[in-house]
Amino acid sequence: MGLNKQQIGIVIPYFNASKHIEAVVQKALQYSNTIVIVDDKSPEVLPESLHQFKNTVTVLNESENLGVGGATKKGFLHLQSLPDIKIIIKLDADDQMDTAYIPQLVEPIEQEGYSFVKGNRFRDFRALKNMPWSRRFGNLFLSFLSKVATGYWNCFDFNNGFFAISKNSLKLIDSNKVANNYFFETSLIAELYYQKAKIKEIAMPAIYGEETSNMKVFQMPFLFSINLLKKFISRIWKSYFVYDFNIGTLYIVFGHLLFFAGIIYGGINWYHYASKDILTPVGTIMISTLLIILGFQLLLQAIQFDILNTPKEK
Repeated sequence: MGLNKQQIGIVIPYFNASKHIEAVVQKALQYSNTIVIVDDKSPEVLPESLHQFKNTVTVLNESENLGVGGATKKGFLHLQSLPDIKIIIKLDADDQMDTAYIPQLVEPIEQEGYSFVKGNRFRDFRALKNMPWSRRFGNLFLSFLSKVATGYWNCFDFNNGFFAISKNSLKLIDSNKVANNYFFETSLIAELYYQKAKIKEIAMPAIYGEETSNMKVFQMPFLFSINLLKKFISRIWKSYFVYDFNIGTLYIVFGHLLFFAGIIYGGINWYHYASKDILTPVGTIMISTLLIILGFQLLLQAIQFDILNTPKEK
């Protein structure tokens, strides 16, 4: 089944990619008649050659730099106002994303009922070997933390910015809760969790050329970890205490109570007997140990329940 170009909208956030943007647009036009380029106050101006695409390409010029996420959200907002658009694709301007994968991103949404389809560079081993080691390590580390924070334990490569999303799902997301910076993709997936949106990943290689990334690689783990912690706390609170109350809630509550009760009880008694230079009674040690083990087991059950509660692929 061929793609309906009238129903596909493509957002391209633009910043310092003047050497690549025209080629990216030409490739994207094979799959869509509606392309939005968001110029995020780039020092490198857009090439004048893009004027030849004025019937199919809309350029939004921002008065201030919003960040990749902020620029993409501006494009999303524009495409959401177009009644014919059903699926929205985010594509980078630096030509690192192979547009030949667009049909694989779109078809699961059109035909299988998925809400979000994204690329996964870690399923292609040959491409993985060619990925710069700093990016590989950073993505592996952050992807695991992102599983915990977002609740999508079946996903990986959360920082892959090549994805397609249904307009209906996008409309349900509060854009204010989606980050404007490089945390954009992960925060978007985190918000999809509250819809129990089904996500599918497809294997694809990344293309690394001579362009310089604007991302400060060694700052990302620290910055992402803080944001991921916030998303994790928010998700647990909303999913298990606000929107629902289930067995997972009991695991979390009693697991923490028993675990920390064992630590506190054991610590107090250890200090009490140690200050008197007396050996702590075996029974006291066993009570503390038992509380810690029971609490830890309940917390493991909570993790298992959360994994089983992942919105599953169909």
